[in-house]
Amino acid sequence: MTTPRANYTTAGDLWPGWREDVLTGKAPTLYPIGDGELRRIEVGPGLVNLFGGAPGAGKTAFTMQAVIDALRLTPTLRAVICNVEMLPAMLLDRQLARLSGIPLNLIRYRRLTKDHGDRIATAMSALEPLADRLCFLKPPFDLDNVAATADAFGVGGQGGLIVLDYIQRIRPPGDHGDKRGSVDATMDYMRQFAAVGVAVIVVSAVGRSKDSRGRNSYGEGLSLASFRESSELEFGADSAFILTPDEEGDADAVTLKHLKDRYGECRDIALRFDRTRQLFTAPDSAGDPAQAGKGKFRDALRAVWDRTPPAGEEGADDDQG
Repeated sequence: MTTPRANYTTAGDLWPGWREDVLTGKAPTLYPIGDGELRRIEVGPGLVNLFGGAPGAGKTAFTMQAVIDALRLTPTLRAVICNVEMLPAMLLDRQLARLSGIPLNLIRYRRLTKDHGDRIATAMSALEPLADRLCFLKPPFDLDNVAATADAFGVGGQGGLIVLDYIQRIRPPGDHGDKRGSVDATMDYMRQFAAVGVAVIVVSAVGRSKDSRGRNSYGEGLSLASFRESSELEFGADSAFILTPDEEGDADAVTLKHLKDRYGECRDIALRFDRTRQLFTAPDSAGDPAQAGKGKFRDALRAVWDRTPPAGEEGADDDQG
């Protein structure tokens, strides 16, 4: 039997470089995903963020809002989206609704009128500059394609973001026996992507749990153990969050439960989710897309909102998440 070879480093060996970095080094690179409380969510090179929620909770809406705002706030960032359930055009429709303030149903069914013109034009002007830095995976939805696309699109290292929505549906290479083994492997690959400097956002389904009355629920009982199929999800993530509905029955109130943070304090974030316009806002914002912007875009959008009536909003009842 071969004697294992020791492999280690001492604190003394690390000390000079570590001390110099603490005193003169740079802070970690982070990609802000919004203003106010949303700035506390750390997305950046080497970090894996895990987001979950019940069906219809707004997981995709939240992560796409985060990606679009991250691209806008970090002009060098590039992103690859692997979404197994929605076509790219539908995802863009949602962002157009969010940024314009026009109900999604009017955009989805192409019921726009001339009264919407200014808002649509301003929102389009915000989205268009991001178009060449955002790509959407086509089938097959597997990690081989994710990796190849990331390399081809220039997201294979520092300055890139990969989104898996959602992880239970994205196949890793090889045979892993069952769904649990497959998700374990996929999350392990995500850690490897992060190790070379990619920022990773993973969206996960969750299972029901018991509430305070012993009922099966997607609400108050959700925890790290609620992520479906694999404990590797909770171990592999640097930060983990679950979108949960308001227990008092307020349809727009949701809590982004902060369940894990490898590098800091966990602190829940109270949000409002306007499903009609696919917009998440934190309580310290003014509740319109202008608060997610900066500079000329924010000023232009606010001016458009001030002078344009929200015409033709009948039938605006879309509640997709």
